Amino acid sequence: MTSKECGNHDDDHRKKLYRNIFLAGAAFVAAVLLAILLVWLILRPTKPHFILQDATVFAFNLSGPSLLTATFQITLSARNPNGRIGVYYDRLDVYAAYHSQQITLPTRLPPSYQGHKDITVWSPFVYGAEVPVATSLGQDELTGTVLIHVRVDGRVRWKVGTFISGSYHLYVSCPAYINFGQIYNGITAVGSGIKYDQLLIDCNVDV
Repeated sequence: MTSKECGNHDDDHRKKLYRNIFLAGAAFVAAVLLAILLVWLILRPTKPHFILQDATVFAFNLSGPSLLTATFQITLSARNPNGRIGVYYDRLDVYAAYHSQQITLPTRLPPSYQGHKDITVWSPFVYGAEVPVATSLGQDELTGTVLIHVRVDGRVRWKVGTFISGSYHLYVSCPAYINFGQIYNGITAVGSGIKYDQLLIDCNVDV
């Protein structure tokens, strides 16, 4: 065998070795991804369960041509119903809305991790100053009841073992009625505000 033939033989051997290494690596990665996919399909994460527990209204005043100034403190809880999947809450913003119109600035909730079956509770303030609103708000206030929605907009990730999924959009909407002119059971004065106790309102959650 000539030296040239020996060189070609060595090149072929190296190419086969590199190809085998590449194929083995690709097979390993594919097996890992398939295992993760199977675990994901078997466990199938259930979206978190949100409850609006209570709300304190410190200001809800209309002025000028339908300009609203509002300040609330709300207590919102989230429960992870999954027994084997954790939840990362990323960049959650909470705000109040009337007729699909945002009436307060968004308040950023701290990022957090929620273990299996765990419950997380937040009590943020939300406020807005002289926000233009629909004229129907004044009419609703005169009738004695205003329906607002406490909303959460953000991102979540799922954790299965050591695997952490990509980011998913989380949208939560909690209806709440504000009553004017009369005092009902479950409503108490708190300093300069009115607290609506024990609302325990189930929220609509989309992921």
